[in-house]
Amino acid sequence: MHIDVNNAFLSWSAIWLLKKGYPIDIRTIEAVIGGSESMRHGIVLAKSPIAKKRGVKTAETLREAKRKCHHLKVYPPNYQWYRKMSKAMFHIISKYTPDIEILSIDECFIDYTQVRNLHGDPLVFAHHLKEEIHEQLGFTVNIGIANNKLCAKMASDFEKPDKVHTLWNEEIEEKMYPLEIGDLYGVGKKTAAKLQELGIHTIGALAHADEDFLKKYFKNQTMPLIWKAKGMDDTPVVVVGEERKGISNSTTFAYNLIRTDAILKNLQALVENVCISLRKQEQFAYVVGVTIRDKNFKTYSHQRKLVNASSNSEEIFEVAKELLQEMWNEEPIRLLGVSLTNLTNSCQRQLSLFEPEEQRKTNSELDKVVDQLKKQYGSTIIQKASLVDNNISKKYD
Repeated sequence: MHIDVNNAFLSWSAIWLLKKGYPIDIRTIEAVIGGSESMRHGIVLAKSPIAKKRGVKTAETLREAKRKCHHLKVYPPNYQWYRKMSKAMFHIISKYTPDIEILSIDECFIDYTQVRNLHGDPLVFAHHLKEEIHEQLGFTVNIGIANNKLCAKMASDFEKPDKVHTLWNEEIEEKMYPLEIGDLYGVGKKTAAKLQELGIHTIGALAHADEDFLKKYFKNQTMPLIWKAKGMDDTPVVVVGEERKGISNSTTFAYNLIRTDAILKNLQALVENVCISLRKQEQFAYVVGVTIRDKNFKTYSHQRKLVNASSNSEEIFEVAKELLQEMWNEEPIRLLGVSLTNLTNSCQRQLSLFEPEEQRKTNSELDKVVDQLKKQYGSTIIQKASLVDNNISKKYD
């Protein structure tokens, strides 16, 4: 199941204001949540349904929004309250299952399979959970139910708000194939535009497209695109225990990143930072996570559990790159983050024919030498050529 708060920031701000005695529910008027107009954050973070009907869009400037809505009310974000509301929702969900993968502050996946015998029919349970969240916390959610994470996410994005939708394997052709190609989760505007140029306008058309024809344009991304269109996804729900929160590092850029090389350079710098911290603690991580926030303030997070726990920067960067490629839809990126979780003090490894043990030991020793040099002489004493001129601060500075 995929659980997603309807219009989270605006709904949560409305609840907070009502609790403080504010006479109006801002969900019922022309209202937006927005930052300071004198700073970079002077843009729309969330909008009420009425403001949306007037043409107000997320991520446009407040000045532009006010031109469309002359009576627009602007309210500042309250991140401390948002975190409290988020935590309260996840607490309710955790009463029913420990298998929760938190994607962002307002959405998560749960693996219901393991608790189905306890809580019964998934559709009945989803309606019960939706109502419990509404009654206890005052805001609504959409819940998508499916055989895998991709389809659950697609289902939760069907009609909103306050709905439960299914997208079982046998429903994909009926419910998903007729949708526009731009509605496919993980397909960005550029990719969607290119597919439309090639005459592929619906998800169903992509599902039945000729592989060899598409490879001319999308190369190694061809099959992942076709698999997504067919509703195929075998990624598990990755659970990170509270007792092992791990190490994370993120940065919000002064300007949105568009170029792949710049994004990868910053990703590598973030990986270097978290790996340095991990090695300082003499620990290893089993789970690598990458988070991106695009220009529309939509946040995406992917995680992967490693076969062998690692603290090696190169190993972890390779996984981080793959995670980025899986979820980045080519929208400009304003925030990028890397996390290492499920930490352990030991590193028992399964031997692999494809990973020579001597090479792994050499990489590990090299990391230690580089860390020691940076600790003694500063982070700029030695670094990868690809990180030269990168402005993300290093951990030993």
